[in-house]
Amino acid sequence: MWLEKCSVANGKKSLILHGTKTSAVLKLVLSDIYHQKRDNAVEYTKKNDSIQPFESGGESSLEFFSLKTDCSLIVYGSHSKKRPNNLILGRIYDHHIYDLVEKLPPKLGSKPFFAFVGEHFESVEELKHLKEVLLDLFRGEVIENLNLAGVDRIYLCTAISPTTVYMMHCALCLKRKKLCMKMAEHAKKVKNVTKDPVQGRLGKVYMPDQQVGKLISSNDIKGLKRERREAKKIKEHSKKQKINPE
Repeated sequence: MWLEKCSVANGKKSLILHGTKTSAVLKLVLSDIYHQKRDNAVEYTKKNDSIQPFESGGESSLEFFSLKTDCSLIVYGSHSKKRPNNLILGRIYDHHIYDLVEKLPPKLGSKPFFAFVGEHFESVEELKHLKEVLLDLFRGEVIENLNLAGVDRIYLCTAISPTTVYMMHCALCLKRKKLCMKMAEHAKKVKNVTKDPVQGRLGKVYMPDQQVGKLISSNDIKGLKRERREAKKIKEHSKKQKINPE
């Protein structure tokens, strides 16, 4: 019996980094991730000022640490006023950034959307009760007016059976655009232009009246006169050759 030696790739190692500022909550999260992956994880608790994952050139530090520790997964935590308790997950291929995912935490006092998918939420009493409990749990303080800036996430509950519900949590981003309120402009009518469902856009071209009397006669064209003169000379020359043979 012959045994061939084969190479087995190592498991993916995770690199856990701390940003310039890290909150107490985020430190506990990063520490928990490290302890869960202690066998295949490297943690740097020192503050890293040069890491800016989503800025141009800010990924060089991540790629350097990846090359140094031979890690292909990255967990980066930072805390700021604009992005509190910010957690970034990423993958690295050949020691270059492959993709990054940013987790946005909920804002204080925010109101989430809820979407219940599946007819079981209306027909099964247990799921009806679950729906009411979830809405009461996340409703919070009852308000009369809602600021759209405070709606920053959505919970999607899908009932795949009378006894099984999948719940997914997604972040929402409200962008300052007025495209949704823009009214369609009425197309201006163009003279002599029509639209056909088959041929598309059609147009009519009107030509002015042709004044035949003012058109140039073919006999007056200089090129034709020159051709007639040359033909006449050739004909006369051929006659002379017939009359005066050598």
